[in-house]
Amino acid sequence: MRFLLYVLSAAFAFPAFAQSKKELQNQVAELQSRIAKLDAEIAELKKPLEVNLNDSTEQVSYCFGVVLGQNFKNTGLDSLDMEVFVTAMQDVIADKPLKVRPKEAEATMQHYMQATMMKRSAVAKEQSQKFLDENKTKEGVKTTATGLQYKVVAQGTGKSPTTADRVTVHYTGKLVDGTVFDSSVQRGQPATFRVNQVIPGWTEALQMMKEGDKWTLFIPYSLAYGERGSPPQIPPFSTLIFDVELMKVN
Repeated sequence: MRFLLYVLSAAFAFPAFAQSKKELQNQVAELQSRIAKLDAEIAELKKPLEVNLNDSTEQVSYCFGVVLGQNFKNTGLDSLDMEVFVTAMQDVIADKPLKVRPKEAEATMQHYMQATMMKRSAVAKEQSQKFLDENKTKEGVKTTATGLQYKVVAQGTGKSPTTADRVTVHYTGKLVDGTVFDSSVQRGQPATFRVNQVIPGWTEALQMMKEGDKWTLFIPYSLAYGERGSPPQIPPFSTLIFDVELMKVN
């Protein structure tokens, strides 16, 4: 009797179970469809904005972005959350209530910039010294008492200049990562200047060179542009590499 009751109850429950399973399958299918639709919308939002430079407003807007972006990158502010940054600008322009007062924002920004610059400078100084320490052990590299390093590539037979002389040279200046920041060779026009009117590393090296010499100079920041560098091409604490040909002592 008990077994018969169990069989009857199972028989009545089966249609309900089957119906419940079908409803769950329908719900799962609907959720999957919604997810696919959301994925498509997200993919569309992630597509880069097409900028129409023929439109004067878009052109100016893009140019502002280029200038600000370059400044942010040069000053180490490229780690900012751009979405939050844009939100703040929109709040200011739309006269919405600000989450911080302007003076508080200025103080926070200045503190962050100082901390960022100090961090970047410490890294640059360390990398500069590491490069020089490794470079001075390479074959053919000589180091003077001031820390200037140089390598003779080709020897000339002409005269050496003094600080009062003018010289004509061809050169290419690079950062230690190989980035070229200045080159008379690329311009196709040699440079002429007085020996004592350039950075200390150049002044020292030129007086040791002879007409016709080709040297590679490795100049520490202390003999170049120092702790400040020469933005935007030359960052602070930069060791500089110059390929120099002394063409003529004038």
